[in-house]
Amino acid sequence: MIDIDKILKILPHRYPILLVDRVTSLKPEAIEAYKNITINEPIFLGHFPRKAIYPGVMIIEGMAQAGGILAFYSAYGNKVDEVADKLVYFMSIDRAKFRSMVRPGDRLDYRLEVLKNKGKIWILDAKAFVDGKLVAEAELKAMLADNDDEAKN
Repeated sequence: MIDIDKILKILPHRYPILLVDRVTSLKPEAIEAYKNITINEPIFLGHFPRKAIYPGVMIIEGMAQAGGILAFYSAYGNKVDEVADKLVYFMSIDRAKFRSMVRPGDRLDYRLEVLKNKGKIWILDAKAFVDGKLVAEAELKAMLADNDDEAKN
């Protein structure tokens, strides 16, 4: 299990866009993680004020962040210090489907598997569940790269 303190060492994201609360299972080829969805999320101020629905784009981003943790772990194992100067860049989203609404009070479970890894490129099968029910899925492509000055600007 990876708690929020270690997640903050791996991912560059911070509030309000850090979308992984905890990793519950991690192997070189798969990850399980989750995000607790609360009414306190800033996104609910506008999406939607009368009926809070967690946006699909946020679900995709959460799956991508879990995929970033998976890519780092697959490449570097538990050597968290070695990922400080690395970033995972999102390259593409394919076959995205949203199957059910996600609402405040839900726990959004992410499950991702490595479909293919070639060098610095990762292709991931990503799924999101609420109470065991599939709510979203996509194939994500990402690249593990150095966080050089050019990329920071």
